[in-house]
Amino acid sequence: MRAIKSVLLTCDPAVKEILIALNEKGSFIIEDLDDYHLVIKADEEWRVRRELEVELEKNTYSLET
Repeated sequence: MRAIKSVLLTCDPAVKEILIALNEKGSFIIEDLDDYHLVIKADEEWRVRRELEVELEKNTYSLET
């Protein structure tokens, strides 16, 4: 049996919710530890970070006066 390499991600609860939603498209979460920590597959880390960055850019806004 081959061991799965993992990475511990630390994030705020809002970002964690986005990650959980992204996980539905492609399963990468190994374990949900608490409000601030997730364990994910190490070989998925780069893709997850890239997709998270795209999602966060969608949610940014500015108030123009």
